[in-house]
Amino acid sequence: MNSLEPTADVDTADEQLSMAVVDLVARTSDTDPVELEPLYDAIDPDLLDSLPAEAGFTSLEFAYHGYAVTVTVTGESVEVTLEDAGGSADESTDTRIDSSP
Repeated sequence: MNSLEPTADVDTADEQLSMAVVDLVARTSDTDPVELEPLYDAIDPDLLDSLPAEAGFTSLEFAYHGYAVTVTVTGESVEVTLEDAGGSADESTDTRIDSSP
């Protein structure tokens, strides 16, 4: 099911967090992004994009397309991690996909 490892570091100055989540889910599940259910069915994309700039924001978890999506501030970037909603933490991987230039 996983064609790529389900983690990405996102530079939110260059990329919208919502688009990075959709792209990572699409690549990980080997699905065309337009075939995914709308992200707004899981979370408000505008809210998601604004969170890294909010004082005190550290992390968020939500379900999308069969994955538990975890968004965590990691210094200058934001880490997005996917875990199969049916799997355990022991089955997740920690290889990063660098989506910054």
